[in-house]
Amino acid sequence: MNLIKKIFGGDTLEKVKKELPWITLNSVDQLDVIKEKSKVKTQVIYKHSKKCMGSEQVMERFVDNYQLTANDLDLHYLDLNDCEEVSNRTGQKFNIDNESPQLIVLRNEDVVIYTSNQAINMINLEQLV
Repeated sequence: MNLIKKIFGGDTLEKVKKELPWITLNSVDQLDVIKEKSKVKTQVIYKHSKKCMGSEQVMERFVDNYQLTANDLDLHYLDLNDCEEVSNRTGQKFNIDNESPQLIVLRNEDVVIYTSNQAINMINLEQLV
């Protein structure tokens, strides 16, 4: 492996980790706030399971392709492994299936799009701002 790195320079091309403007979603009470805030700004909830390889792959691609800022929309991160109750209540509150990974977009107090798995990366969030 070291020979390959030396030949192709693999150790000099470290990938820089991109940071998104995540807002941690870890309380059921936040769901009412998110719904209210959707009246004036698009709200996105990203539900993710760190224990699922498929969820990790979808998350990596989502982060790589994300081009918006905190001024464009609020991006909420829900860790399903730490906040199972919040995840369950999210599905109930917005009348959608509870899946992982899952992307939920709210505007004017309504869910305008929700999807899961690989379809998450087919959503054009720029059109929903």
